[in-house]
Amino acid sequence: MSCKRAPDQVDDVCAGTARQKNSTRKETAIPFDFDTVIDRRQTDSLKWERYRDRDILPLWVADMDFRSPPAVIEALRAKVEHGVFGYTLPPRALVETVVGMLAEEFGWQVEPGWLVWLPGLVTGLNIACRAVGESGDAVLTLTPVYPPFLSAPGLSGRTLLTVPLAEANGRWTIDLAALAAAITPRTRLLLLCNPHNPVGRIFDRDELDGLAAIAAQHDLVVCADEIHNGLLLDPDKRHIPFATLGPDAAQRTITLIAPSKTFNLPGLGCSLAIIADRALRTRFQSAMAGIVPHVNTLGYTAALAAYRDSREWRAALLDYLRGNRRLVAEAVAGMDGIAMAPVEATYLAWLDCRQTGLADPAHFFEQAGVGLSDGREFGGAGFVRLNFGCPRATLQTALARMRQVMPARR
Repeated sequence: MSCKRAPDQVDDVCAGTARQKNSTRKETAIPFDFDTVIDRRQTDSLKWERYRDRDILPLWVADMDFRSPPAVIEALRAKVEHGVFGYTLPPRALVETVVGMLAEEFGWQVEPGWLVWLPGLVTGLNIACRAVGESGDAVLTLTPVYPPFLSAPGLSGRTLLTVPLAEANGRWTIDLAALAAAITPRTRLLLLCNPHNPVGRIFDRDELDGLAAIAAQHDLVVCADEIHNGLLLDPDKRHIPFATLGPDAAQRTITLIAPSKTFNLPGLGCSLAIIADRALRTRFQSAMAGIVPHVNTLGYTAALAAYRDSREWRAALLDYLRGNRRLVAEAVAGMDGIAMAPVEATYLAWLDCRQTGLADPAHFFEQAGVGLSDGREFGGAGFVRLNFGCPRATLQTALARMRQVMPARR
């Protein structure tokens, strides 16, 4: 199988592709190809256009450099061949598939009427901020966190309140006491990211129960971004949807999910909110009215093929990502001054560079040919986020570049 490469892409990315593919398949017997390097340059890719005509490997924004599942590609091909792209309702089969998937994977019994379809999860975060409370009310979240959590409140005329996650021995946890202390009389909404981007945590039952108790005590609505719930890398851990914690939590939660991260579909724009409480759902839909477009027909088509027909692909992806996670952890362990938080879920590694003495670690690694996300955008100065959702040869080249400019750990 050939390795597609732009002329300015480093030779060792492609040179290692065939070797890595053969060794990987022998070890894991993956029936899908995650090793072939797909040339995404000159495709208007947000991820790759940032470094157009520069020898920098982009490991920043959270989309993967793998082809989407074969079932998705086939379903889209059939839809395109049909040739009519009119306004489209959520397919009944997709609604049934989502309801069944939530019941099977999380024991969550959801009614079809609770589903509100959206053209993107970030849209859901912004609509939640507009739907809960009034202008000038406060929205609380935990940092570091996915940047739209930090921008959505201000864009919605709300005040942002942040509470740092607690860190001990490289593991990030929720400081419930600090969270409770930060709540003001005008706090109406808590934005929660679980599994967490960027620290990679799957919050456990005790942490979530503590959040639920605080939300009940202060009558907070919880908007839970659970988009990474299909990307659990630790087999001994499980994702607990916040809305399943009990009857009270169910009635005060807006849950946001999408197939986009797990199945690499972010450009197709299909997400959904799950809202059990009728009054809360009505407020959410009213905030959408007139400004949020319908999901497009290709987004629905891809979502159905992903959730219903791509389970084996997802299992193979998770196995491959576990191997990539191991490579990143091993490489970082040899770099002086850098520490990596355990990645329980997602394909994102949160790297602590505060002991390196680098004033701007993201710029430093960019100069070395590796494009990472700047931790300051997440409320985490001194950190960078590395996306390891890419072919192994690409990742190995990026890690080699990082090791070349970092002193070996003493």
